[in-house]
Amino acid sequence: MNSPKLTVIGELMNNSYGRARKAWQARRIEGYQELAQIQANLGASYLTLNLDGTQKLSVTLDEMLDFLPAVIPAIQEVTDVPISFDNPNAAFHRKCLEHFDPAKSRGPAILNSLSVSRQHIDEMIGIVRDFDMNVIIMASECRKADGSHGPATSVEDILGTIRYFVRMLRDKAGLSNDRIIIDPGLAPVASDTSGLINLCLDSVRAIRSESDLAGIHVSVGLSNFAIGAPKSLHIPLERAFLALATEAGMDFVLANPEKNVEPMPKEEPLVQKLACILEKGKVQPGESQEDAGFRQLDELMELWSEAN
Repeated sequence: MNSPKLTVIGELMNNSYGRARKAWQARRIEGYQELAQIQANLGASYLTLNLDGTQKLSVTLDEMLDFLPAVIPAIQEVTDVPISFDNPNAAFHRKCLEHFDPAKSRGPAILNSLSVSRQHIDEMIGIVRDFDMNVIIMASECRKADGSHGPATSVEDILGTIRYFVRMLRDKAGLSNDRIIIDPGLAPVASDTSGLINLCLDSVRAIRSESDLAGIHVSVGLSNFAIGAPKSLHIPLERAFLALATEAGMDFVLANPEKNVEPMPKEEPLVQKLACILEKGKVQPGESQEDAGFRQLDELMELWSEAN
């Protein structure tokens, strides 16, 4: 049986990857062009541009703003794949859109991302409106009853955040549901004692069951999912997760297109094994989430031992 086809947002132009980090440090435009072409040739539908720092690399906003006028036109010289601009700062996005040419792109750029913890949310929505952008909403953070914000811990937390932003994007930017991508958040499977992977999958199902959210897209960042697993299992585990996620209703993914980003056929034993492991992580009557989480990890350890 054929697996559902995912829309891939290629993530290689990100300083978390060595080639991008080297290109950034040398301010080597050709390095970004090469990464853009590689991903376009592999079928990515969008290309993330993330110049932010990492644990290994310090980057200032001014450094990013100085580089954007050169790197964006250079990327558009070699591909017409739309760019997803990834940064929490509104000034970053304004500078990007000053130098992004819609006539050289096969579709709208993406603003990545809106979240309840962002400053200047209205300004960012104004950018979406003024430059006719698609947008990613990070729904893994939610507003609390006291007006603060924090991690979403329930499906209703995630749905509440989605409804809040969808309404604002419709009313203030004229955006229809099909221009919006939801990221409910995805935890590394090897450290997920809080039930976050099940929360992600349950949230995808809930989004697909809500008529007011019809047509909306759902994505996750896949690259951290298999951290902590045996290396031989990294790609198989990612593909197994994609099988479960697409069955739940996910249709986009932020990933490295050089890996196999096709969902594994759901009949494969690893898909069934991962589904059983996650089922073990669901809270039973009379126990805590921590109890369920460590039971899930125990099941994972058996999978690790079989792989070694």
